[in-house]
Amino acid sequence: MVDNTIKQILQKTDSIGSEIRVQAWVRTKRDTKELVFIALNDGSCMNNLQVIAEKSVISENVLHTLTTGASCSVTGILVESPAKGQTLELQALSLEQLGDCPSDYPLQKKRHSFEFLREIAHLRTRTNTFGAVARVRNALTIAVHSFFQELEFFNVHTPIITASDAEGAGEMFQVTTLPFETFDSSAGIDYSRDFFGKKASLTVSGQLSAETYATALGRVYTFGPTFRAENSNTSRHLAEFWMIEPEMSFCDINGNMDLAEDFLKYVLKYVLDNCEEDMVFFNTFIHKGIIDDLRAVINSSFTRISYTKAIEDLKASSVSFEYPVSWGIDLASEHEKYLTEEIYKGPVIITDYPKDIKAFYMKMNGDGKTVRAMDVLVPRLGEIIGGSERENRYDLLLDRIKEQGLNPEDYWWYLDLRKYGTVPHAGFGLGFERLVQYVTGMTNIRDVIPYARSARNCDF
Repeated sequence: MVDNTIKQILQKTDSIGSEIRVQAWVRTKRDTKELVFIALNDGSCMNNLQVIAEKSVISENVLHTLTTGASCSVTGILVESPAKGQTLELQALSLEQLGDCPSDYPLQKKRHSFEFLREIAHLRTRTNTFGAVARVRNALTIAVHSFFQELEFFNVHTPIITASDAEGAGEMFQVTTLPFETFDSSAGIDYSRDFFGKKASLTVSGQLSAETYATALGRVYTFGPTFRAENSNTSRHLAEFWMIEPEMSFCDINGNMDLAEDFLKYVLKYVLDNCEEDMVFFNTFIHKGIIDDLRAVINSSFTRISYTKAIEDLKASSVSFEYPVSWGIDLASEHEKYLTEEIYKGPVIITDYPKDIKAFYMKMNGDGKTVRAMDVLVPRLGEIIGGSERENRYDLLLDRIKEQGLNPEDYWWYLDLRKYGTVPHAGFGLGFERLVQYVTGMTNIRDVIPYARSARNCDF
């Protein structure tokens, strides 16, 4: 027997008068002389279902042991509720406790700090906030796939283990079967003894592998876990995170910007349309005005400016930034927020960045100084999407690989794509957790992923 969820029950007024069964966890319990009021939640929605248990019908011994956090199965009659704030309630006919919950249950009180809840990540999804985060994350996942599938992109599962560094930054987790407990590396490391016969790492991006499929299937996207061994404990960094990365053949930077704008508007609208209850919660308790913020992005036209123009705008502002502005710097969050919130008052796409601050695979412009990169900036967050038109000329790509101190032999297969039927192509990357953070208003990225992986943190 598959029971209806509480969300389904609350949406079906035609079930009034019917006998139903609900299986859920106790959020609260309140006793009176003759009745016990039990608020049940099964995680399907923010709302609880109130159960009215008459002590003359349900054994007081059973009701006494039913505490906050316990799980139970209740069969009863669904009726209209006279209470304010709820339309339906369940008059219990029978109640079975499935799992008890002792007094040391750490979620006894209604409000806990997010810092405390990170210490009990295995239980925090039972709170309103983290239940809502999980449901919004799920909706965004559906929206991502729906957007690309509607445009007939093919989903590609790219490798998690790789021998090449897509970003050239070197901050990668090494994968090895060498016995490091007794291994002596003083004379160097002989990787021929390792499992793959060469140095291997966890990937920082699925992009390079996705390009191989884009040059055969036309339009593809990846949506999977990526890893970065950056020893940072800020609220903006994770060691394990999920990336969305579309790649398109026969596409230039302009088509790339169009897709990024359409994508962002689509997923934001999807969440507002499908997670109304959870978004009202975030709007009320986490970030007031967030619904209006997202609607403003959906209804706006993204301003497109060059990096050079952005630098000129920031200099003309006469603002004393923490990080001084000059051509060639990598824009900081304070610069991105100023451009979106103060100068252009909406989303901005910046193009044509200096080549020295961008990855080797980005297409060189004719000036020899800039590349066809693009970053999508939104108010409140700053950069949310980064991408580029890819360098499709063999010689120039080889030069860029060497310039950045990378070994061309590690990229022989990537260079082959420029050798055999090369085409203009482009793509972008979006960190999924940053998107969830932006949509929910949560301030710490560790609170929008089920189990955060960061320096010294791998408990759950």
